[in-house]
Amino acid sequence: MTSDSAPATGKPRKAALAAWIGSALEYYDFFIYGTAAALVFGKIFFPSSAPATGTLLALATFGVGYVARPVGAIVLGHVGDRFGRKRVLVFTILLMGVSTFLVGCLPDYEQIGTLAPVLLVVLRLMQGISAGGEQAGANSMSLEHAPAHRRAFFTSFTLSGTQAGSILATAVFLPVAAMPEDMLLSWGWRVPFWLSAIVVAVAYVIRRTLDETPVFAAEVERNTRAEMPLAVLLRDHWADVLRVVVAATVAAVSTIFGVFALSFAVDTAGLDRSAMLWVAILANVVALAAIPLLASLADRIGRKPVFIAGALGSAVLTAGYLWSITTGSYVLVFLIGVLLSGIVYSAANGVWPAFYGEMFPAQVRLSGTAIGTQIGFAIGGFAPTVAAGLAGGSTSGWVPVAVFTAVLCVLSALAAATARETYQTPMHELGRKRAEAAAPGVRTA
Repeated sequence: MTSDSAPATGKPRKAALAAWIGSALEYYDFFIYGTAAALVFGKIFFPSSAPATGTLLALATFGVGYVARPVGAIVLGHVGDRFGRKRVLVFTILLMGVSTFLVGCLPDYEQIGTLAPVLLVVLRLMQGISAGGEQAGANSMSLEHAPAHRRAFFTSFTLSGTQAGSILATAVFLPVAAMPEDMLLSWGWRVPFWLSAIVVAVAYVIRRTLDETPVFAAEVERNTRAEMPLAVLLRDHWADVLRVVVAATVAAVSTIFGVFALSFAVDTAGLDRSAMLWVAILANVVALAAIPLLASLADRIGRKPVFIAGALGSAVLTAGYLWSITTGSYVLVFLIGVLLSGIVYSAANGVWPAFYGEMFPAQVRLSGTAIGTQIGFAIGGFAPTVAAGLAGGSTSGWVPVAVFTAVLCVLSALAAATARETYQTPMHELGRKRAEAAAPGVRTA
């Protein structure tokens, strides 16, 4: 039997690669919705509203996906901790692909009236349920296969995949966004959603070839799996769940940058749509390199200093990025945007898969990571909607949005500061002391 303290399977690279590819394809689907919500959904599904109101409603449908994510986290977290990580990863990619393809098939408001946005919300909820289990499943898979001294590095590939999915989604929208307005609104916006049929086929094949983790296999052999992982999690690990919830609100930086700032720049400040899409592409390309490098740093000096620096730095640079949009200077927009999203935010974003996952024992790792992150991400998901309301359609509205984002970043940093440092803790001891202190005699993985 392979010990969970030293995964000697020889497959950490394969697990990390599978997590990277799967997450890239999964989040391609998730991110094209955000781009479409910022650029076209207000006109297609809410045409009877004033332009600012239509944009606000479209961004609200983007946030709805984050409401469903905690539900997906609870259900899929239970499945992953009770029946295995692999089952979750196969299910999530199928659900995401089908729901995304169907978004591209929806009739618009002029064809079926209010039923159109209702169906849009239903499909967005399906996307959210899928995303609720995706990252935690991929993180658990790569963490439990990784060498003890490189856990942050190998788990960071899940987030690098997420960045790659964002690049792909934005790149696909570049030629679409350049279409004449009538073509864009009639059929052009649908093309990125239809491409998900290819995405789901490729990802399904990849996920089916994954091996279950040695940590979970050992649990099965020892018969130490929790019958009700959620009950064990809330009884013994509630403090860490709460800590992850608050720390995960740093994700608001990503949605403010990728969704609100895009809408703010194009619709309010009058900047070129294609240029702003290129900012996102370049920032994500830089992040592809920055995330594993910063994760490797966390393997050497610890999770907490890297994560906290990323959260606090993002608070400052988000304000700078929103201000740069109001100046109309594309040089400033590109420079600060890449520094913010490509490098500084990557410090927190690249470290959290190991940081959060290491707070929990194997019995409840997928549930704890999924539920904690998805509740925190739900706050981040509605951040563009809150920001749009705070901005009020005015270029001077960037100031309250910057303050709002900074508050979330500071709270995230404070939550991280209260966590234990785990970068030198053996796999079999992760989360163990808290569980044993809370319930003596309960055997944990």
